Amino acid sequence: MKCLVLCFAVVLSPLLALSQSYDVVIQGGRVIDPETGLDAVRNVGIGQGKIKRISAEALEGKRVISAHGLIVAPGFIDLHQHDEDLESQRVKALDGVTTALEMEIGKPDAAAFLKSMEGRSLINYGTAASHPAARSLAFGTPIPEDGLLPKSGAATNKPASPEQIETMKARLRHELDAGALNIGMGIQYTPGVTRWEVIEMFRLAAERRVPVYTHIRSNGKQEPGSNIESVSEVIGAAAVTGAPLHIVHINSSCGAQALDCIGLIAGARARGLNVTTEAYPYEAAMTFINSARFNPGWQEQSGATYHDLMLPETGERLTKERFEELHNSSEPRRVILFSNTMEAVDPVFRNPLVMVASDGEKGHPRNAGTFCRILARYVRSQGTLTLMDAIRKMSLMPAQVLERSTPSARLKGRLQEGADADVVIFDLQTVTDRATYQHPMEPSVGVEYLLVGGVMLVDKGKLMEGVFPGKALLGR
Repeated sequence: MKCLVLCFAVVLSPLLALSQSYDVVIQGGRVIDPETGLDAVRNVGIGQGKIKRISAEALEGKRVISAHGLIVAPGFIDLHQHDEDLESQRVKALDGVTTALEMEIGKPDAAAFLKSMEGRSLINYGTAASHPAARSLAFGTPIPEDGLLPKSGAATNKPASPEQIETMKARLRHELDAGALNIGMGIQYTPGVTRWEVIEMFRLAAERRVPVYTHIRSNGKQEPGSNIESVSEVIGAAAVTGAPLHIVHINSSCGAQALDCIGLIAGARARGLNVTTEAYPYEAAMTFINSARFNPGWQEQSGATYHDLMLPETGERLTKERFEELHNSSEPRRVILFSNTMEAVDPVFRNPLVMVASDGEKGHPRNAGTFCRILARYVRSQGTLTLMDAIRKMSLMPAQVLERSTPSARLKGRLQEGADADVVIFDLQTVTDRATYQHPMEPSVGVEYLLVGGVMLVDKGKLMEGVFPGKALLGR
């Protein structure tokens, strides 16, 4: 009897799969999953926000998408997105991004940010607990809720007392309790931070079992304060505390020495430390001109000049007089800094340790074009990355970093049965970034469909209106 039942089940199982109807079926696309190595023509059945079935057999659905000739991949995850407004979310979606998180610095008030996004977000979102905001609060000059970095002053330039450090730690614990995913540090923007304060923040991260995402203390070759020294500082803090470490935009922070800095990360990992990094595929950086990054000595340290600074709104290149006017202003003003070359940036992405993140802000083309630029430049044009590797750097690797903060990330960055139905479908022959320094919000093309939690957000290359499927990613 058992044998008969088993035989009946074997015969019936494919029939049940055929008869089941899904909310959405993606039919006949080249399905790629970087974790299992799947790269084959398959049909994908989606229901209740999950990937329910991946099969070579035909599937039935309420909506059937013909993906013949298209790539079907996990939605891209951007660990480093500053602007979370709808205009930025629209261009992120057309760039293939299903999750965009403010992990470098973090929002000043995690609870207020998460509440403001609930039911109003196109893509998934989340934030770090902001060390610069906690520091500003401890110094009595809190950052506004819609701000990011403190203006250069006492809260950025002065060392903190033991009591102030304890105030910071209490605030960061509060932010982590509110759902923040990690501790975000912008050490270059708070140069008054002592080595001991850095270690104390890493101790807190280790205590709460979350990573530290950090913009390192300095860039350039000049000692003391070189990028090599700055990378060594945070690796050392990770080593003595046990906190996982993620170093942001290694391309920007280390410039022509990026490969040397990645070598330090490789050495740390080889000795058991949990250290990761990211990069974006552009030669220019962008930041706030009245921040402490432009404290006296910035030219000597970075090797940049006033003329390397450009206002994104007008294209104006700065003079000494114009720089002084803007740097001393209390109004936050973004500035683009041409401090690198593509000859230095391109080899960074060939390194298997480097994942992709945009550092997205309005005014810079990286906000709209980072992920499609990876596909167009390195996969299709240069051929320096395989399609599988590019997708891994934009989906699985960020998801694995996120798993340090939230178990829900284990269902992201994969195209597998049971995973979240965050899916991008694109044409490898046409996918292209169109954003430039003159037109930084020009959306990418080639993303034909995008699903967030199983909800269609991009349909035949067009954004759906009135649809807000984005959900918060929350810490433990």
